[in-house]
Amino acid sequence: MPEFSNNHLSLLRDGTAFFPALLSAIAGARESVWIETYIFANDETGLRVTEALIAAAKRGVQVHLLIDGFGSKNYPDDQWQQLLASGVCALKFRPEITLFSFKKKRLRRLHRKLVLIDGVIGFVGGINIVNDRDPGETVPRFDYAVRVVGPVCRDIAMTMMSMWRRTCQFQLKPHWLPCRTPKEADETSHYPAKLIIRDNSLHRRDIESAYLEAIASSQKEIMIANAYFLPGIRFRQALLHAAKRGVKVTLLLQGRRDQALLQFACRGFFRQLLMAGIRIVEYHRAYMHAKVAVIDGQWVTVGSSNIDPFSILLAREANLIIQHPAFAKQLRKDLLNELALGGVEVGEETIRKQWWGYRVLPWFAYGVVRGLMGMTGYGREDYHAK
Repeated sequence: MPEFSNNHLSLLRDGTAFFPALLSAIAGARESVWIETYIFANDETGLRVTEALIAAAKRGVQVHLLIDGFGSKNYPDDQWQQLLASGVCALKFRPEITLFSFKKKRLRRLHRKLVLIDGVIGFVGGINIVNDRDPGETVPRFDYAVRVVGPVCRDIAMTMMSMWRRTCQFQLKPHWLPCRTPKEADETSHYPAKLIIRDNSLHRRDIESAYLEAIASSQKEIMIANAYFLPGIRFRQALLHAAKRGVKVTLLLQGRRDQALLQFACRGFFRQLLMAGIRIVEYHRAYMHAKVAVIDGQWVTVGSSNIDPFSILLAREANLIIQHPAFAKQLRKDLLNELALGGVEVGEETIRKQWWGYRVLPWFAYGVVRGLMGMTGYGREDYHAK
């Protein structure tokens, strides 16, 4: 696992801050632009980024775009051809060729959101290339990213180049292998940070293990904001043990119905968590897509990884770990503000007063999740009730 290094970091709250910073960085690129994303949408934001990449390639910048074949399956073919014609090297990770397929490998998606400009400016977070407001919404989707300059960009470069190289070789495009290695940033600052990834080879448990280690050592407070929260037994037990020893645990979760199966399955554990003294708040102000945590006002993670079977066991993910009180204070303050503006507290009384069907449905949903995990062969020891 990479070591901590000192970097310049800027917390970017939702697309309102992220996309101007991204487009500015692409416009200023002189050597290379690398982008990995799960969703590259055919909307106003997607078009703006597409045009920026084409402009960069036309002025001689080496542009590499890797999108997920399922998350971005609706990216228009004519725009894809425009990218290729302009000189952009663009690939789809595991493209969806057939509508119906039961191959387990198709579940292993590229869920990371990484950007690297000239090898010296990086972006890590949970924000896809898609409009940050859902139709009819006036409030942006609740999400975060981090702009980073410093030694951690070396790890971003190695991670992205490795994934690109493997995809090129698999899709028989060796002529697209990078001919220039991004230069290294020599700037340092006072924010210790490192990049951790989840893949299906050497780093299967790195993100989960980082969470578990931080939770196990926590003394005062754990704040987790995660859109899709269905932790396995080890993660649940870690939170319960932390609460038992007096740590204040707050979970800020998606309140609006989005991924119904996961959300109902998660509710099956609400009573257990509430009885342990864990605070659960559902976010309703807008759709929530955040994947962040702050522990003891010191440890922070921002990235693409949810705490569910898809992210923890299957997808390729990337999170930044930061250990600094000033950065933790900034994120914690923003989380508390959103919790106050858009949070709805969930209590035991709330659960007791629900229609009986809503008390049964979570366990039905969890049973479906367990069945799916069993069919795929993933996570059998992680996803069982205890």
